[in-house]
Amino acid sequence: MNMRILLVGALAFAGVVGVAQADTAQVQPVPYHYGMSLKVAKVLSMTEPATPECQVITANMTFIDKAGKLKAISYRKLSDACSYQN
Repeated sequence: MNMRILLVGALAFAGVVGVAQADTAQVQPVPYHYGMSLKVAKVLSMTEPATPECQVITANMTFIDKAGKLKAISYRKLSDACSYQN
């Protein structure tokens, strides 16, 4: 009996995670501005374009806020290539 409950719970959790991941592609990122209140509960993804040289790029972060809403922001940062240059 307990095994059935665990199995049903695991399947339900997997379904919810799958739906949350499917929705991340549909959220349009809002440009971040200084002082913007984010109230991040959980980060779902962080993406940025791959660049071979050190430059300023636009990165995206998709997250769930403390109210349970799916949100995305875009922000400017130095590319990861800058970490490897002297």
